[in-house]
Amino acid sequence: MYTHPQHSASYDVKQLRQNAGRWLKQLREARGLTQRELASQVGLHFYTFISQLESGRGRIPPDRYQAWAEALGIDSQEFVRELLRYYDPITYRHLFEAPAPSPTH
Repeated sequence: MYTHPQHSASYDVKQLRQNAGRWLKQLREARGLTQRELASQVGLHFYTFISQLESGRGRIPPDRYQAWAEALGIDSQEFVRELLRYYDPITYRHLFEAPAPSPTH
């Protein structure tokens, strides 16, 4: 039976979300955008969602990654790769980190 991986995660989901929030805030500020301006650019009606993300509560829906990458001035593949580091570190590790050497027999 499959269970949600974050429910039994060996990593701190809350801390990872807070780190993601700090990263998103750095990108936003580097572009000189207010939370309200970013919300408008990514199609949100309420800027409070930006505030929630930046404080580590919530995550960007995958169908909005492209809009966020464009608004933040970052390549979409780079943006998604970095989000995966925070949102799903196990998948990130499998996709982007070198595998451990196999033991020799």
